[in-house]
Amino acid sequence: MSDFERQEKIVSLLDERPFASVRDLQHLIGVSGATIRRDIEKLNEAGRARKVYGGVAAVERGVRAASLPFVENRDIAVGAKRAIAREAEKLVRDGSAIIIHGGSTCFHFGCRIANRNLRVFTNSLPLAAYLGEHGSCQLTVGGGDLHREPGILYDVRSDEHLFYAAQFFVGALGISEQGILEQHPLLVRLADEMSQTVSEVILLADSRKFSIRPPTVSLPFSRIARVVTDDGLADSHARMLERAGVEVIIAQTEREQ
Repeated sequence: MSDFERQEKIVSLLDERPFASVRDLQHLIGVSGATIRRDIEKLNEAGRARKVYGGVAAVERGVRAASLPFVENRDIAVGAKRAIAREAEKLVRDGSAIIIHGGSTCFHFGCRIANRNLRVFTNSLPLAAYLGEHGSCQLTVGGGDLHREPGILYDVRSDEHLFYAAQFFVGALGISEQGILEQHPLLVRLADEMSQTVSEVILLADSRKFSIRPPTVSLPFSRIARVVTDDGLADSHARMLERAGVEVIIAQTEREQ
């Protein structure tokens, strides 16, 4: 396969999903990581794709939402997500109660605080399983039916959610001037409900999410106090957050050599 054919294949893939890791592209195209990185550099220089930590992202043109399964999304942009989790942990006080939403960035955050002196509530089955096996924090798990994607336990018939907390850590599939955007209606409903039982809502989202446009507003910025993101945040998106009046915390990532 020629350089041109490989690069066209990468661009075509980014029409269907907002991000592809170097490892994904190696398996898909059947070449070395070094070759993929050279292709990404050329696409980035040509303005046809955007080089990001761990892979390549679609250029900002109203990227279509692509909600990946949790097990795949968990391993995308891991460096950025772990850096965000590290900064977010600094916001948590020992002895407090917090709520952690579903999603891969929130999962990485949950792993960071697993052994802190905290009371944690989550509807996320993957996070609950991790905390149950590896953590020592006090854990409360939301009950109800298992919704395998997005890995949430929830009873749609119940209107009673009695867990109150100091902070709600929430992720997002996408972000716009309107606020947090999601595709799955259950995540939208849960985010709204949980935000009403806490003193502070904190958004954990890597910089790729600012280029993705799912169809539904989950939470407006008026209900979000802080955003923790990585150092790939574009200036235009930083200005958008400033206009929205939310505090922005930038996590420094270790760049791939």
